[in-house]
Amino acid sequence: MSGTVKKVADVAAKAGKAIDWDGLGKMLVSEEARKEFATLRRTFEDVNHQLQTKFSQEPQPIDWEYYKKGIGSKVVDMYKEAYESIEIPKYVDTVTPEYKPKFDALVVELKEAEKASLKESERIEKEIAEMKEMKKKISTMTADEYFAKHPELKQKFDDEIRNDYWGY
Repeated sequence: MSGTVKKVADVAAKAGKAIDWDGLGKMLVSEEARKEFATLRRTFEDVNHQLQTKFSQEPQPIDWEYYKKGIGSKVVDMYKEAYESIEIPKYVDTVTPEYKPKFDALVVELKEAEKASLKESERIEKEIAEMKEMKKKISTMTADEYFAKHPELKQKFDDEIRNDYWGY
């Protein structure tokens, strides 16, 4: 097994540690999404565990002398020669350079969308708080108090009365 596989296993281990699983899990809204997320996390951890155990170890060297005693040197020498002549090609990554700029652009776009989403969430939370406050006070609120919070509605009603428009 080559050092490349060991590097892949190391990178996968570091990636697993860098993922904020709990933070991501808190963002999920539906129960179905939580189940899918839990399945994804288990699968990631299983694959990562396999990479760390199976593929991070160097293989045991072949004991050619042991096989020569049992099978005979002619056959073993033939297999040894064939085994040693095998050249495993090095992987040359041609995909990453092509897609990295696109990925980086998407990350920037995602961060901008996240900022916009957070602003919208803040606005909605504020609106919800106002609605809850309004709900508590609605039974005892006067028209003047309501119009003080919504001057555009007061203006609209005043204009309708001034123009003698009564809605029919």
